[in-house]
Amino acid sequence: MASQTRTALVEDLMERFPHVPREAVIKEDLLRGGMAFDESALSGGGADGPGGGDVKPKSYFIFSFDHRTLPELGAAALNRPPEEIVLTGGPYGLRRTVVSVRVNPDSPYVVRGGEDGTLGLYLDGARISDVGLPPMPEYYRHKLSNGKSVMEVAPTIQWGYLIYLTVFRVCQYFGAKEECQFCDINHNWRQHKAAGRPYTGVKPVEEVLEALEIIDRYDTAGISRAYTLTGGSITSQVGGRDEADFYGHYAKAIEERFPGRWTGKVVAQALPRDAVQRFHDYGVKIYHPNFEVWDRRLFQLHCPGKERYVGRDEWHRRILDSAEVFGARNVIPNFVAGIEMAEPFGFTKVGEAIESTTEGLRFFMSHGVVPRFTTWCPEPTTPLGKANPLGAPLEYHIRLLEAYRATLEEFGLSSPPGYGPTGPGRAVFSVSSFMDSLEGLEQPGGDAPAAS
Repeated sequence: MASQTRTALVEDLMERFPHVPREAVIKEDLLRGGMAFDESALSGGGADGPGGGDVKPKSYFIFSFDHRTLPELGAAALNRPPEEIVLTGGPYGLRRTVVSVRVNPDSPYVVRGGEDGTLGLYLDGARISDVGLPPMPEYYRHKLSNGKSVMEVAPTIQWGYLIYLTVFRVCQYFGAKEECQFCDINHNWRQHKAAGRPYTGVKPVEEVLEALEIIDRYDTAGISRAYTLTGGSITSQVGGRDEADFYGHYAKAIEERFPGRWTGKVVAQALPRDAVQRFHDYGVKIYHPNFEVWDRRLFQLHCPGKERYVGRDEWHRRILDSAEVFGARNVIPNFVAGIEMAEPFGFTKVGEAIESTTEGLRFFMSHGVVPRFTTWCPEPTTPLGKANPLGAPLEYHIRLLEAYRATLEEFGLSSPPGYGPTGPGRAVFSVSSFMDSLEGLEQPGGDAPAAS
């Protein structure tokens, strides 16, 4: 009966929340609970990255975003799954929907080939959509002069829209008393090193520039439109630089070499205004000082390092201060949607969790700052993932999409810049459905659709 319940749950939510695109209901369920892959659906990219394959493999660009560790994934670890999949058609008439791949061998969603060999997504054994795989981009077929792959140094996600530059692969919030309780960045580093995979800890700026030159040369259609500089938090220094100068010196080098080619974004802590000004001066256009979770008690419990070094109230003050530097529209703090309901400390009722999250949305949006969110993947090596292997209830995620749109409309705001187009069938943001759900709320003269 359990397998029947999942289909019933999805269809019940589609009926109860008709204003939320049905594509978003399926996408949120895949993001929170993962998908399984039949061996026939795996890319064969190999543990060291792409060879001559035709499918763009998963790059593990910062977190594992899997429901099992690499040793537990079997074939899905040896033959990498695709970075993303695109869903279309099926009994729900899905419009083109890009979904980040989060592997879970126990998921009721399975990607496999049908009798005619075409890939489909199956739920409870029934085919619910066709599955498209991301083509291997030409720039992935070329190596840097030192032999490293472009995928290792500058992977692209969101169907090629975003270059994801994780230039510091570990976090200086370390150990149980400092690490965010939902984050596996440090474990992801360890598991890739243990598996013998290339996984550069600190990426030299020269390697980043060389990889970007290859992307720029071979991305003749201009599909890549933005880059994100990110990595772990820096509480002291890396290479003699504090956090603003460490991440900022990459932006400075990129903007000097490729002026205006991509929209530059940086994900970093909420830093003091003078440090934020350095980001701006280095050429960064969009700043993501992620606030993770709104509720005061949950922030203190789930983000102990951030609470200890900065504190929730100061974090929020810094976000608003940064809006004076970048402009409110270009400050886009992320939160991890779902950890509000994580046991043992989270809300136990969906309505209470939505009320808390909406309070945070209203706080920021009342100042013109539009947060965005990533759908929580309960990774198994994290405290919250271990305690909550099923993640948050799907109803929470669907009601959040509804509340998010309503709050945007309340304050007369539009979708944040740097995320591509809005609406079902057009959105490319792959780690939550917020862009799929904002049809009609795209910024005037905003991002053009990425090529399919």
